[in-house]
Amino acid sequence: MLVSFVIELHMSLIKRKIFSVGVSMLMACGASAADLADHSVPSAPSYDAPGTFSWAGAYAGLHGGVAASKFNPFNNGRAPAVGAQVGYNFQAGSGVFGAELEGSYLNNEVRVPVGNVESRFRGAAKAKAGLGFDRTFVYGTAGVTTTEFEGHRLVSGSDKWKSGPDSWKHGYLFGGGVEHAFSGGVSAKIEYNYVINNAVPTTSGGISSRSDLNDNVIEAGLNFRF
Repeated sequence: MLVSFVIELHMSLIKRKIFSVGVSMLMACGASAADLADHSVPSAPSYDAPGTFSWAGAYAGLHGGVAASKFNPFNNGRAPAVGAQVGYNFQAGSGVFGAELEGSYLNNEVRVPVGNVESRFRGAAKAKAGLGFDRTFVYGTAGVTTTEFEGHRLVSGSDKWKSGPDSWKHGYLFGGGVEHAFSGGVSAKIEYNYVINNAVPTTSGGISSRSDLNDNVIEAGLNFRF
């Protein structure tokens, strides 16, 4: 009897140990699973927001249009205006400002009291300022010009004259335009400028006169940015 009681007591202790070990293992597995579970809120996918287009930098380009003494560019007094330009822009926020040098060939003929006068070549130094709406730039212009004028007179053996240094007349301009940028550093513009040439001297047959030879210039152009 005593032997049987000892055996049963020993088996009972073994069962308790096995049960305790099993419960401990189950608790450990549950804790590990809880640690491995990810209950954090998933973060929003990250992406790079598209950058705003910048008008800052150097550029060069070509332009073509018409010059006319009257505002209507389709009147009979119009003449072609072709040339090239180089410039540099700065940008602060949406504000864009810069400087530009422009050269044009005009061949615009205007009647004056003592004959006809042609404006032939023109150089301009312009300041530009405006607002950049991403890839569209709306701006105003102001600057100084120098224009070569050539007069016609009836002289034996010749029908033209040039008054030496006075054939170049300094003037002013103001206007504005809009420019849109495309891919590859190319942009297209359309621009209007009113050019003021006051008191241009002309002489024919000993008679002198001074005439205001002002131009309305409308031009379209392409710029290449680098």
